[in-house]
Amino acid sequence: MKLFLSVDMEGISGIVDNTYINPDAGVNYQRGRKFMTEDANAVIEAAIEAGATEILVADSHNTMNNILWESLHPKAKLLAGSPRNYSMVHGLDDTFDAALFIGYHTRQGVPGVLSHTMSGVIRNLYINGRVVGEFGFNAAYAGVYQVPVVMVSGDDLVAEEAKELIPGIATAVVKKAVSRTAAICLSREEATAELKKQTKLALGNIKQIAPFQTAVPMEMAVQFCHAGQAEMAAIVPGSRYETETGTVHYTAQDQHDLYTTMRAMLNLAAGAEFF
Repeated sequence: MKLFLSVDMEGISGIVDNTYINPDAGVNYQRGRKFMTEDANAVIEAAIEAGATEILVADSHNTMNNILWESLHPKAKLLAGSPRNYSMVHGLDDTFDAALFIGYHTRQGVPGVLSHTMSGVIRNLYINGRVVGEFGFNAAYAGVYQVPVVMVSGDDLVAEEAKELIPGIATAVVKKAVSRTAAICLSREEATAELKKQTKLALGNIKQIAPFQTAVPMEMAVQFCHAGQAEMAAIVPGSRYETETGTVHYTAQDQHDLYTTMRAMLNLAAGAEFF
């Protein structure tokens, strides 16, 4: 059994605010890295016990150099560093039996812990008319390869978001959102136990979880926070700028086109200052 683990940071056990996830200025960042590695290891250990023979862990937060390589389970390989064409799911293809999204968070506008969608410039992101966050966007990428996303870990609200898109998905809820920067967190021991339990449930249920299906070509729409960002993103060839809503539309021919175009739009939009 070959598994792909995309590990983000905002939904990791014990992490509640930006001090844990900011590599440059986070006073709790080194603790956050430790927590992130411990969550990944809990999932890896349970996966091996469930029969996994090959595991690729993709560090999927910020510069993608957060997981403590020297402390990661020795049976897993680590994909670290950036840039990567397909960011959080780079390396995923049709040779994998399943994907697990660890430490994920809710989309922009939902009051989950550290909620956002890819970047601070995005207000809403749509695929084929359906609003998605990072979970849905990455699940759609996996779905084109026919790889099911069988588990997500994070707060209670990302669990709800995932279940709306993928019926039957296992959800390891390691904290309950109180606000965007506060949560009731399970203890380290309880969080580890929950991660292991849900991993085993997920891997025992692979055949019952359908990949997240999206029609191809895919219609992507990105609504930006202000017009300057949308104007910059609309430089992308083949895009269409809807000025009334600050939304840039694009028809992606496949999952690779989808991901690289989204990244290009974000990079362009990030150059537009608010004032």
